[in-house]
Amino acid sequence: MTSSPSKYSSQNPNSVVISLATPEREHQAWWVFGAASFLVSVPVFFQAPIVRLFPSISLLLTLVWVVLGWFLYRRSQTRWWGDLILGFSWSWLAGSIYWGWFRWEPLIHLPIEAVGLPFALLCLWRGWGKVGNYFYLGSLLGTAITDVYFYLTDLIPYWRKLMDVDPALASPILKSALAQMQTPWGLSWAVVLVNLLLGITLCALQNPKLHWWAFGGAVLSTLVVDSLFWIAAYFA
Repeated sequence: MTSSPSKYSSQNPNSVVISLATPEREHQAWWVFGAASFLVSVPVFFQAPIVRLFPSISLLLTLVWVVLGWFLYRRSQTRWWGDLILGFSWSWLAGSIYWGWFRWEPLIHLPIEAVGLPFALLCLWRGWGKVGNYFYLGSLLGTAITDVYFYLTDLIPYWRKLMDVDPALASPILKSALAQMQTPWGLSWAVVLVNLLLGITLCALQNPKLHWWAFGGAVLSTLVVDSLFWIAAYFA
């Protein structure tokens, strides 16, 4: 291979292969990992207040992410950034739809979050946008594991109550949810699923391809986002 493996190949601009044998290439991989981790947490801090008050604006902002992603993707110097943002736009779209209009019903949370799954799988089948689509799949997997925990520990009733109460009155509900999580059953499943997320992340980071680092960053950052719920419940 004559070109640097840390760049998109000129023959196939959607294929990114890196080797971590040099500091430069390792630096690039960690940039992708960090960016993916950050983008998973963006909806919690930035999208949440917008979608609660102005869901239509949040939905329209999806177009901004798509335009920005496509603009960056068309340039070789910023292609993986654009790729990642295009994948993130699916997460933003799903979050806007669910948290804007359907947040009271947990049963349809995962199906709505998976709104971009057919498109992502089609793109991967065609070899398009691997970094962004693997990021989206990692984010979706982390969401699925979190939802499984909510079902296994019977936290769904608390979810519904939180979505139907004024935030100022949420403290008793959060404390009751925390008590449910601190039971032997709740703690046991927390340990199992945390280790599952960590194991998936470590497996992803063993692969030198850039899209796997985006996948790993998205999966691992799920733990950070989930921990916010624990912290909020503890200090409620």
